[in-house]
Amino acid sequence: MAITSANQLELLQTAEAVAREKLIDPELVVQAMEESLARAAKSRYGADMDIRVLIDRKTGRASFTRVRSVVADEDMENHHAQLTVEQARPYLDNPQIGDEIREEVPPVELGRIAAQSAKQVILQKVREAERDRQYDEFKDRAGTIINGVVRREEYGNIIVDIGRGEGILRRNEKIGRESYRPNDRIRCFIKDVRREARGPQVFLSRTAPEFMAELFKMEVPEIYDGIIEIKAVARDPGSRAKIAVISYDGSIDPVGACVGMRGSRVQAVVNELQGEKIDIIPWNEDQATFLVNALQPAEVSKVVIDEDAGRIEVVVPDEQLSLAIGRRGQNVRLASQLTGLDIDIMTESDEAARRQAEFAERTKLFMDELDVDEMMAQLLVAEGFSDLQEVAYVEIDELLSIDGFDQDTASELQARARDRLEANNVAALESARALGVEDSLINFEGLTPQMLEALAKDDVKTIEDFATCADWELAGGWTTVNGQRVKDDGVLEPFEVSLEEAQRLIMTARVQLGWVDPTELEADAAESEDEAEDEVKA
Repeated sequence: MAITSANQLELLQTAEAVAREKLIDPELVVQAMEESLARAAKSRYGADMDIRVLIDRKTGRASFTRVRSVVADEDMENHHAQLTVEQARPYLDNPQIGDEIREEVPPVELGRIAAQSAKQVILQKVREAERDRQYDEFKDRAGTIINGVVRREEYGNIIVDIGRGEGILRRNEKIGRESYRPNDRIRCFIKDVRREARGPQVFLSRTAPEFMAELFKMEVPEIYDGIIEIKAVARDPGSRAKIAVISYDGSIDPVGACVGMRGSRVQAVVNELQGEKIDIIPWNEDQATFLVNALQPAEVSKVVIDEDAGRIEVVVPDEQLSLAIGRRGQNVRLASQLTGLDIDIMTESDEAARRQAEFAERTKLFMDELDVDEMMAQLLVAEGFSDLQEVAYVEIDELLSIDGFDQDTASELQARARDRLEANNVAALESARALGVEDSLINFEGLTPQMLEALAKDDVKTIEDFATCADWELAGGWTTVNGQRVKDDGVLEPFEVSLEEAQRLIMTARVQLGWVDPTELEADAAESEDEAEDEVKA
């Protein structure tokens, strides 16, 4: 079959037909045809030749051209596609390196193998163009809901027709008890759109928390208009979910608006999610209040938040424990996801037992250290005293305010506390020296004898050792390992040394050793203050 035979316009008509069917640019199809014909021509004239094909966009005529480039003698590699300057003189008046010599060659006859190869090239180019078109169309739609039709199931994954392409709903993105048959209509959330080796992939989801948020946006006009905002969503797909909402209009109840008249709005979302139970919770800036709301329907007696650890302790009545935890821990798990905190739940009786243990421990401390009877020690603990330091240096009026304490008793208690503290300091300092702590560290301002003893036990015995420590090694901290927050114990953490105080002590030691220029520290501090002021103004 000769390219120049029959109707030359057939090439252009074919290109336009394929472009319409695949919804791509006809120019891309024509370029694919040119490349396929050039490949077929190379198989006829020789693979080393540079044969190029140009199809006239108006007449459909295909012209075949052999191209040879002019190169320097030392760069000559391919005699079929390259010429030296001397070899090019018969063809060009003044040949220069980089010039090209073009010669039209006779069109080729497409045999069966060549025609099949040309067809494969065209199909490949068309597929690539179709993939690019699909990626460009869906890349900006990630994070939205799309309606589609189920086409088939492959290894548990659902292939969904989403209009001008296909999306994949993976097995782990389906709600547990859902099953689909071909031609079923389905609504999904576009979770991600990525380029992959086999083309762009549109990944769908029905279990993503964002899917529920988008469904509420469709059902609740106030959310779409921005009057109500969804602050957080936590889901156990197909079973239960919690959604936190806030209203920016005082006259609109966010929970009521999401529920709708007789529950019509929330019921529409529940039906789409195969009966998933949804708790709609008012969001609150106060973490404790928000958590109390998040643990509904359980009642909460008390909340204690440890912001540094990112944990929260919740006390509930004994009879509410199972309700607060939920079936298989579902309620507390969803509340934890909603608030972003690790939640420990204990009953009132457990908390009371813990308080009694702490009370007994502190009572024994005062009995042993101050040499007082149990009654007096319990009075001190009951008034909020927790250690000798507080007793020794508190205003004496606070001791006198305790029932049964007169001036002599209060003075004697403070004297005993100070003597005991001094004895403890002497013992700790002797222990530190015995462990090898040098005077350079002992004389360093800001460290107590007990701190020196703790540092010595951790093999920090000189000011140089101390200066090489990291702040978290002294004050402690938290790191995330495999998604779990893990506590890092600090050497000085029992003495309530904060991270900022640890940083200050370490930098002071480095300045004393000459490792750091104090003027640089002052400049950094001034810069930090300026940045803080700018943030406040912003």
